Amino acid sequence: MRTPEMIFAAAALTACLSVHCLAADVPATVSATVADKARPAADTERDTSRKPAETLAFAGIKPGMQIAELIPGGGYYTRLLSVLTGPKGRVYALTPPPRPNGPDPTAAANAIATDAHYGNVTVLPLSYTDRALGLSQPVDVVWTSGNYHDIHNSRTSNGMKDFNQRVFEALKSGGAYIVIDHATAAGRGVDDTKTLHRIDPETVKAEVTAVGFRLSGSSDALRNANDPHTAPVFDADIRGKTDQFILKFVKP
Repeated sequence: MRTPEMIFAAAALTACLSVHCLAADVPATVSATVADKARPAADTERDTSRKPAETLAFAGIKPGMQIAELIPGGGYYTRLLSVLTGPKGRVYALTPPPRPNGPDPTAAANAIATDAHYGNVTVLPLSYTDRALGLSQPVDVVWTSGNYHDIHNSRTSNGMKDFNQRVFEALKSGGAYIVIDHATAAGRGVDDTKTLHRIDPETVKAEVTAVGFRLSGSSDALRNANDPHTAPVFDADIRGKTDQFILKFVKP
């Protein structure tokens, strides 16, 4: 598996292909990870809307970190996190239970884990009930992108408190909980989690800090003031252009 440093050495020979790599506050290892030639076209085509360099830099992801990624989906961030953390790091792709008659939620993660380029990826079942999410040791970061509202859909309000407590237990002291999701209109709370697949960031802040986390910061990298917050995130007119928030919580 190539390390971020090796990838950066090659990438530095050519001009950066993305404006995201030019930001002064983006570490070289992050820029190199985004420029990794092994990334599939389906991923790089989404970079304009997902802004991975800014997102990873804000989250503070570094080589050697241990990361638990909740519900990795197609693995867009799994690949990035794997290369960025490098051979001394570890990415636990925590996949949810399959839905009746639904696709296998482990398929993409398993395919990544069997690719030597992503040799630090381990696929594990996401436990909503086991202490520390079912992890055997604490990690540096718990990461969820576009899934907090989905987890909410299967939990009661008290259930989310219980789930966030398990995230708290899964982290080392000083560890970070990164939540990226689609914003709904201010004041809507959790009313749109099932219909629009959106959630109010203020609700997320209140729920997560209620179990002991400290809000460390937020990023506007994915915000879109032109999103009316009234359409489901999968609608063709708004897909890939939704107003999204990035929140970073820290375990004291």
